Amino acid sequence: MANHAMQINNIHKNIGRKEIIKGLSFTINKGEVFGFLGPNGAGKTTTIRMMVGLISITKGDILIEGKSIKTNFKEAIRHVGAIVENPEMYPYMSGWKNLLHYARMIDGISKDRINEVIKLVGLEKAIHEKVGRYSLGMRQRLGIAQALLHNPSILILDEPTNGLDPSGIREIRQYIRNLAEKEQVAVIVSSHLLSEMEMMCDRIGVINNGRIIAIESVQDTLQQSKVNQALLKATPIEVAKVMVEEMLQTSVTTRNDTLMFATIEDEIPTLIKNLVNEEIQIYGIQLERTTLEDKFIHLIGEANQ
Repeated sequence: MANHAMQINNIHKNIGRKEIIKGLSFTINKGEVFGFLGPNGAGKTTTIRMMVGLISITKGDILIEGKSIKTNFKEAIRHVGAIVENPEMYPYMSGWKNLLHYARMIDGISKDRINEVIKLVGLEKAIHEKVGRYSLGMRQRLGIAQALLHNPSILILDEPTNGLDPSGIREIRQYIRNLAEKEQVAVIVSSHLLSEMEMMCDRIGVINNGRIIAIESVQDTLQQSKVNQALLKATPIEVAKVMVEEMLQTSVTTRNDTLMFATIEDEIPTLIKNLVNEEIQIYGIQLERTTLEDKFIHLIGEANQ
C-alpha cells in the first residue's frame, strides 16, 4: 500500500438510470506512467472527472495518498495536478505571468518553484512571450508546468498529445517519462494513440463499457511481441513441416503450400540454413509481430462478444 499513489475501489457512476461506470478497481503506483486506454465512450473521461472531483462518485471510493476523495476532498486533491481536455491559459499574458497568477491561488509556491517547473518542461526561452504566440505543444507544456506548481505526487493528463505534431508528441512523452523516473510522480495518461502509449507507459488499463477488462504491463507485452507468427512457403511441404516441428519444438499448421508457426526472429537464420541443407526449397518467409494494437483490438473484441 505504501507504494500506491492512488487506489480506485469499486467505483460506480450513474447518470439518471444509466450506469456509466460499473465497478472499477485498480491502483496507480508512485513513479509509474499508467495508461488509460479505451474506445470513445468507454468511460475514460468520466473516471478521470471522478478522480479530480469534477463529478461525484455514485458508489465506491478513490484514495489519493491514502486520503478519501469523498470524505477528505481537500487533503486528497492537494496531491493531484491535472489537465482535463485542454489547458486553459490567458493568451494576452506571458507564460510567466500565467504561472504567477495560478501560483497565487495556492499558499507556499515560491518563484524558485515556478522557475523549477519551467525548466522541467523546457520552456525557459519562451516563458516571457505571450501565450497567444505559443504553439500547441508549448501550451501543453505550460499546462503541465501549471499542474506541477504545487508539487503533486499524481499528475493526470487527459489526451495530452491531442493535436500535436510528431515532434511535439515526442517532447511531451519525454517530459512525462522524466517526471515519473526522476521526480517519482505517478502519471495517469488517457489516450487513444496506441503506439504512443506503448512508448510512454509502464502499465496500461483497458476500459470498455465502463469496466476494466485488462491491466497489462507494457514490458510484458513487448516481450510477448518478440514471438512472431511465421509464414514459411516451402516444398516438399510435409517434410518441411516435420523438420520445423522437430527443430523448434512447436506445433506447425499447413495452409496450401505455406507453414504457419510461432517463433522468435533469432531462430530464423538457423532454421532456413538447416532446411536448405536438407534440400527443402524455400520460396519465402514472412513474420507477423503482435503489437499493442493487436492486443487492444483483441481485448475490446472479446469484451463485446
